[in-house]
Amino acid sequence: MPTPPERLPRDTLLTVVQHAPLVSVDLICRDPDGRVLLGWRRNRPAQGSWFVPGGRILKGERVAAALRRIAAAELGLAAQALPPAEFLRAWEHLYDDNFAGVPGIGTHYVVLAYQLNLDAAQARDLLPDTQHGELRWFEVEALRRDPQVHLNSRAYFDPELDATRIP
Repeated sequence: MPTPPERLPRDTLLTVVQHAPLVSVDLICRDPDGRVLLGWRRNRPAQGSWFVPGGRILKGERVAAALRRIAAAELGLAAQALPPAEFLRAWEHLYDDNFAGVPGIGTHYVVLAYQLNLDAAQARDLLPDTQHGELRWFEVEALRRDPQVHLNSRAYFDPELDATRIP
């Protein structure tokens, strides 16, 4: 029987962040009009920017379970009602900052990006969590030009920004 997912104590997680990459999933959510959902980040390391929903995979957690957990926690989407998740590709996100704001420790994520095509009701009824001040739908061209959209999120939609792509 698999071990249940484990959340690390703050100090242990900070040590991991200091010495190893984290594996995470990002959710590229699209509404029926093709717009992309972004949340205004309240927490580090992408604090103060628009960013796609996502989060790290917990020890002992399958990727599919992480997708369901993150969609439920960050967007209020019921796990049983999630549309199929389409794997897009792997990315790397490097930050000079970390979740705890401790100076001198950067964060390195290996990100598995998945697309979710939401129906009109799902797109209308999303609820932001404590990590996001608000959720907003963006036309792709608008988010590519908006300097408040974090570079790592813009890179999903701008072929010119390929520094974070894993070939």
